[in-house]
Amino acid sequence: MPTTRTCSTSASASASAASSSSSSPYVRTHLLNQAPYTPIEPFDVLSAKLGREPKDIVKLDANENPYGPPPEVSEALSKLSFPEIYPDPECRRLRALLAEEAGVPPYNVLVGCGADELIDLLIRVVMEPGKDTLVDCPPTFGMYSFDAEVHGCGVHTLPRTPVDDDGTGLPSFAVDVDAVNALLDDASKNIKMVFLACPNNPDGAMLSDGDLLSVLAAARRNNAVVVLDEAYIEFAGIPTRAPWCLEHDNLCVLRTFSKRAGLAGMRVGYGIFPDNLAEFLWRCKQPYNVSVASETAAVAALSNPEYLEDVKQKLLSEKSRMYELLRDEPFASSLQPHSSAANFILCKVLSPMGGKAIKDQLMTEHGIMVRHYSTKLLDNYIRISVGTPQHTDRLLDGLRAVLSS
Repeated sequence: MPTTRTCSTSASASASAASSSSSSPYVRTHLLNQAPYTPIEPFDVLSAKLGREPKDIVKLDANENPYGPPPEVSEALSKLSFPEIYPDPECRRLRALLAEEAGVPPYNVLVGCGADELIDLLIRVVMEPGKDTLVDCPPTFGMYSFDAEVHGCGVHTLPRTPVDDDGTGLPSFAVDVDAVNALLDDASKNIKMVFLACPNNPDGAMLSDGDLLSVLAAARRNNAVVVLDEAYIEFAGIPTRAPWCLEHDNLCVLRTFSKRAGLAGMRVGYGIFPDNLAEFLWRCKQPYNVSVASETAAVAALSNPEYLEDVKQKLLSEKSRMYELLRDEPFASSLQPHSSAANFILCKVLSPMGGKAIKDQLMTEHGIMVRHYSTKLLDNYIRISVGTPQHTDRLLDGLRAVLSS
């Protein structure tokens, strides 16, 4: 059953307890107990914490691309001109390339400081604080509900349905399309936006054309917007739905350079938007939101599609290898990996030592970072990003040692 969080009760219990004594006469009331988003720590912080050189840390906790960007990026950045001048507020060079790639007019493409900025911008433009709500389908990317709560909007939480669709006995977390559509058709819920991811993070589940079309139709008859997050679409083996934005005036598609192009540190995301939304997003976006360096890096990355394709194939190959190894002993009795259409593998932890202990020991004893989950829907799971073959070998060696300890 769906649950609803309003702006006054949005923070998690732990964060609320930690911040219940905080107060300020200058802060909006609903933010006094707002839970902060918990980001992944960078190399320099991890290096100091673990007492290891950055090159000795195997970072498989944030779905970053271990191969980094094409060599053209470093070359372009070394020749960067006019850093003392504000960047192009419209990112014209980059948007022209992205529009050609997506098959849409440049006007329908906006570039942001990561796709996170565009999520925030969409909520600010579309939703009325204190009135409108969005549909969130966990387990999924946490920024959708986080940004809604920050802006004083409600969140209808509609958990995904565990469905065994790969023959492993493990559930893929499928969107309950009928329940989403029922929420949209209930005028009392004031649903204004639905966020869906394909592939979904953290399990790598897909969303079919039929399911997306069904939600789009229900949203359209209720004046709601559907946001499709395609951060991992390059690994899924299907075309982007970006051109659909020209046919469906309530569909937005988000993309990123963090995964395919190895530019997570440069913070470059982009979205494809229908005309009736693009106009107002252009009006409300920050004028210089993407730096000269970030646009230069993204343009340079697109200049070498062969490199991007080669890296993608390496990651897909390594994902298959890691998946098969994790399904075999000595790991199969302790971890159950899910099939995934992205560059990560979600694993159910069966070992009595638990997922957090595995994560902590991998980090402190072996310098290997993985993501741990312990929520109602993901009780005792870890997510492992796909790295290089050497990273996989280090991971498996570390897991053998931890699980046998």
